[in-house]
Amino acid sequence: MTALSRSFRSLSPNRIGSFVIALACAIALLYVGRVLLITLSVALILAFMLEPFVSLLIRLRLPRALASFVVCGFAICAVYLVGLGVYTQAAGFVDNIPKYSERISGTVDQIVERVDKIERQVYDLVVPKRFREQPQQPPPENQTRRRRAVELPPPPVLPPAPALAPEVRIQPERPVLLDFAYAHLGPLYDTLLMASFVPFLVYFMLSWQDHVYRRFLEIFDGDGRTMAAKTVQGIANMVRAFVVGNFVLGLLLAVAGAVVFRWFSLPYPFLIGPMSGFLSLVPYIGLPLALIPPFAGLLIADSPLASYGAILGIVALLHLVALNLLYPKIVGPRVHLNPLVVTVALMFWSALWGVAGLVLAIPLTAGIKAVCDNVSRLAPVGNFLGD
Repeated sequence: MTALSRSFRSLSPNRIGSFVIALACAIALLYVGRVLLITLSVALILAFMLEPFVSLLIRLRLPRALASFVVCGFAICAVYLVGLGVYTQAAGFVDNIPKYSERISGTVDQIVERVDKIERQVYDLVVPKRFREQPQQPPPENQTRRRRAVELPPPPVLPPAPALAPEVRIQPERPVLLDFAYAHLGPLYDTLLMASFVPFLVYFMLSWQDHVYRRFLEIFDGDGRTMAAKTVQGIANMVRAFVVGNFVLGLLLAVAGAVVFRWFSLPYPFLIGPMSGFLSLVPYIGLPLALIPPFAGLLIADSPLASYGAILGIVALLHLVALNLLYPKIVGPRVHLNPLVVTVALMFWSALWGVAGLVLAIPLTAGIKAVCDNVSRLAPVGNFLGD
């Protein structure tokens, strides 16, 4: 921290102004080009993840282009099989919704009755008896007669004046379907269009990696080239450790959740368990998201209300054990970010990129730290970001 403050003190006012302007332009660029940059970030992370498999096939005497094609093909098949399994479970779940409608209605009615009862009890406990609403009593008969005696006769009713017919202008109304398509399908189309580029980007990043890597290092001279090589390698190692560590944690939570939900006789435990396990890894809002699938299963299965508390306790325990005991052991040694920086990074990237920024915030910030750690002039910034 002292080195960082000393570095800022050594800057002249003109350089500080230039730095602030450049930072504002960079933030504006990140916001305007968020769809493109999110696509490139996802493709780059996937390329870092698949590179060890490509290197393994290259050692088996396969050309890099063919090895990249084989690895990308297997990755697409794996994603397809996982999606097919999720779709099969989800389709069965949707088909059985009419059968569970009575259970859902009965459980919702019970919850509403419990909530109303608790509200009445709290109202009776908090509000004094003299301030509660009392039924209005009709006035005594003598007061009613006295009021009628002093009432004046009503004024004469005049005939209404003829009203002018309002001018009616008919304007063409935009169809509701077009409004919905314009509001929702436009962003969805942009997202799907950019997502369709991800497989091609990953393949070209893998097949042209040697060429791009050499040309990138040629930009630097002497010690700068070594520094650039260490930076790229540090970012690659960090991304692999982060993604693999989160995948292992999600898999452990998915298996544990499926076993627990099956023990509670919830429907489709092999769909609810993985959904709850991997949603639990979303930073800061993982626990509420992880509770949605099992609570939906409890609602469908018409389980007693005590089961909701048991599921809440078990899911919260799994979440806390995974993130406080396993996460520092598996992912922490590679990321090295302090909690304050993680919180600010989640706020910053989610404000710029929404849900995608919330998911990508930690690897992006850790990548920035890897750059700072390998650049001597930015080392104080890396120390500030670290733990």
